[in-house]
Amino acid sequence: MDKERIKGAAQQAKGHVKEAVGKVTGDARMKAEGKVDKAVGKARDAVGRAKDGARELSSRH
Repeated sequence: MDKERIKGAAQQAKGHVKEAVGKVTGDARMKAEGKVDKAVGKARDAVGRAKDGARELSSRH
């Protein structure tokens, strides 16, 4: 598993927490930051998946 996937998952989790805290406290900025963190985390996960896929393909040939 690529490091980017791990970092992405952690950032998504952080985003979920921030978004939830923002909702509970009524802090729109915190909620927005959580959404951004989740999006960045998903992107990192996608990069990690692509790297894993490339490694898998290169190891087959």
